[in-house]
Amino acid sequence: MFYFLSKTIDFLLMPLSISMILILYALAAKKARRKKTAIITSFSILFLISNTYLINKAFNWWEYKPVNLKEVSKTYDVGVLLTGGLINMSEADSDHPGLGIHADRFLQAYLLYKNGKIGKIIITGASPKIQTDYGNGEAQQAAKLLIQWGVNPQDIILEQKAKNTRENALYTAKILNQQFPGKHYLLITSAFHMRRAVGCFEKAGIKTDQFPADFYGNGYPNKIKDFIIPDPEVLGYSQLLFREWVGIIVYKIMGYC
Repeated sequence: MFYFLSKTIDFLLMPLSISMILILYALAAKKARRKKTAIITSFSILFLISNTYLINKAFNWWEYKPVNLKEVSKTYDVGVLLTGGLINMSEADSDHPGLGIHADRFLQAYLLYKNGKIGKIIITGASPKIQTDYGNGEAQQAAKLLIQWGVNPQDIILEQKAKNTRENALYTAKILNQQFPGKHYLLITSAFHMRRAVGCFEKAGIKTDQFPADFYGNGYPNKIKDFIIPDPEVLGYSQLLFREWVGIIVYKIMGYC
């Protein structure tokens, strides 16, 4: 029920969905004033969520700030890496992986390990059963690549049951409390997702430091076109950010974070 409700709310509250609903309303409305208002509102929403400058500013405000490797002053016993977009498999039985849209999380975990900043890596997140059966689940493939790159297999722990961020925290907490009680933990996930992840882990009784990855905001100078020309790629990024906002609101209402 929670999954169904969260997905329904997610769809209804997305700016693009609202814009499309307004267009449908304009087509059905009989009064010219209502048609005009709906169309103008829809256009305004589309312009705002495809505006490079505004969405970049929103990401800069929301995302955790970048951390340099040299700023990580201690060695953490465990780095906790959340899956979700790390690996892309063209087929369930493919003999090689591709990197997913959020693969930077995976790269940063590797760099942290190779630079002696984390001792163990827990990779948490479920994959479809058909992929797991072939040994091609996301966590499994990420582990295989890490091993190929020189990570000791004994330093990798897989948690493959969690289907959402709350379960990432709950199932990982069990592993940490059983195998690494009272140790130091470093949480590694996308910068835009870090707030929800931290909240879930704290709710599960796990205090972490954070190493954000996979940034969408940047501090580079803006060009004139960034202010006035809609960008379809930015529209996709804005949906990602709004979905995270809806997600964290739902989680707070449910008491998950």
